Amino acid sequence: MEKLPMTAAGYAALEAELKRRQQEERPRIIAAIAEARSHGDLSENAEYHAAKEAQGHNEGRIHELEDKLARAEIIDPSKLSGKVIKFGATVTLIDEDTEEERKFQIVGESEADVKSGKVSITSPTARALIGKTVGDSVEVNTPGGGKSYEILKVAFI
Repeated sequence: MEKLPMTAAGYAALEAELKRRQQEERPRIIAAIAEARSHGDLSENAEYHAAKEAQGHNEGRIHELEDKLARAEIIDPSKLSGKVIKFGATVTLIDEDTEEERKFQIVGESEADVKSGKVSITSPTARALIGKTVGDSVEVNTPGGGKSYEILKVAFI
């Protein structure tokens, strides 16, 4: 069973979503199915079919969340140290073309959010950075084209 690295915050977010889906969404959908059933003929009942589809989607997501939580390997970046970039590192880069400074934290897939500066361990940017140190230059092949960055700082916060 392959472990999924994630931060404690990412784990907590998945747990919260699972709880919400099990304790709020599931009963709401069951009530919607019961209400739709009371309308009679199920073969032409759009409300019933929509509720059943929502139930399937919700149950699928519940199973996905349970699987991710079971395989989670919680890594606390504040307990890590070193000069080499690895999971949990907060990396400050400078774009060699535009001189624009960017800061990323390398996190698990389910907690990635580029707008808040969190990139997935499986992203092209993170894959290019893993194993590098301050002063190294990296080439990142992104969907928008190639980018060149110089690593300015590595921290574990």
